[in-house]
Amino acid sequence: MFGIGMPELIIILVIILIIFGANKLPEIGGGLGRAIKNFRKATSEPEEIDVTPDPDKDDEKKDA
Repeated sequence: MFGIGMPELIIILVIILIIFGANKLPEIGGGLGRAIKNFRKATSEPEEIDVTPDPDKDDEKKDA
């Protein structure tokens, strides 16, 4: 799709290693993993529950 092959990926990883250093890479990877996990959790959760009162049920309570 973008024409990125294995050599290009290796070059990108080397540049990232130079910019951030070897000590920061596990921290960056962990943060990225948590972000992906939270994103998947948010997209798989059902919509929020509607808590507005139903006027028909209020009428039934008054009649009883």
